[in-house]
Amino acid sequence: MRAGVITFPGSNCDRDVAVALAACGARVERLWHGDSELPALDLIVLPGGFTYGDYLRCGAIAAHSPAMREVVRRAAAGVAVLGICNGFQIMAEAGLVPGALISNAALKFVCRPVALEVASTNSLFTAAYRPGQTIELPVAHHDGCYVCTPDDLKRLEDEDRIVFRYLDNPNGSIADIAGLLGPGRNVLGIMPHPERAADPRTGSTDGEPLLRGLIEALN
Repeated sequence: MRAGVITFPGSNCDRDVAVALAACGARVERLWHGDSELPALDLIVLPGGFTYGDYLRCGAIAAHSPAMREVVRRAAAGVAVLGICNGFQIMAEAGLVPGALISNAALKFVCRPVALEVASTNSLFTAAYRPGQTIELPVAHHDGCYVCTPDDLKRLEDEDRIVFRYLDNPNGSIADIAGLLGPGRNVLGIMPHPERAADPRTGSTDGEPLLRGLIEALN
């Protein structure tokens, strides 16, 4: 399984997710945001960080990077795309998922482990979990409050596209949404960091099933 991790100016979790994916068995390529052409890939990852210093809105500038035009095209063709934290924000700005990520309800940066419910296992990204399973992943964000229109929320719920929900909502996200799928179910935006919980040395392996299960599904 061949995965590409895109680095943007201000990315700071690109190496972390590349290491975690490689440990789970993926062949990982490091890619640059200015690349208008990408190699053949089974998975594209938009990592966490503070792209372009989070000017304008988080992810707003990165969404217009040359690489993102190709990411949008690949996603429409069925390639799996994973956006983590700032990557989720970029996805929303690029229209890969509905809604937006705005400032946390308390207007403070939140950095701590949070409990999540696996709300759906009907996806490439969550098939290795049990329905209703409780896991713990770390968050580190100031603008992680997910919002969307009532129509979008109904569509997400009706189409079983909400795959992770906060049990102790750290940011005020609507319907406790922590991770959701794009309309083709091959795109996942998630605010907590699975790559930071994929090795016993970090204190948790609750994120490993997401990465390893995804790799196995794409092999």
